[in-house]
Amino acid sequence: MKDLTAKQSGLRWLWLALLVFLLDIGTKLLVMNTMGYGWSNRIEILPFFNLLYVHNYGAAFSFLSDAGGWQRWFFAAIALGVSGMLAYWMRCTPSSNKILNIAYALVIGGAIGNLFDRLVHGFVVDFLDFYVGNNHWPAFNLADTAICIGAGLIILDSFLASKKPQAEAK
Repeated sequence: MKDLTAKQSGLRWLWLALLVFLLDIGTKLLVMNTMGYGWSNRIEILPFFNLLYVHNYGAAFSFLSDAGGWQRWFFAAIALGVSGMLAYWMRCTPSSNKILNIAYALVIGGAIGNLFDRLVHGFVVDFLDFYVGNNHWPAFNLADTAICIGAGLIILDSFLASKKPQAEAK
């Protein structure tokens, strides 16, 4: 990978990671300060969507949530490692590669948002509850949404990049 100057590199897109972080932390603080905890305090918004303030001590889908506390530091280390790796990749990616830089920024912003929760609270605040009938998707937050969208954009970019040489060959 080739190192580019900060002006030429994807690091120019880190403002998006900061925006995701601030929106994520802001919404979580709003939820924590205005909603009661737990299912009985949910706010029904639509026939398929509630606001529901819950704590997640694990990772996606509450993975390792009952592991005894060590997972907090494990997931913190993963968030720092992945964010550092993506920032390095942003530095090596031209700023003109918008899809990839937006993807990296979304993942970094989301990872740092959830890292903040883990370090400050010892858990991640989740509050978005989608469901069909009695079947609920695990509650999540804006950081999780940004991470998923960013991961999807990375996959999309890999498909677009693999088609580029074929298009240029024709």
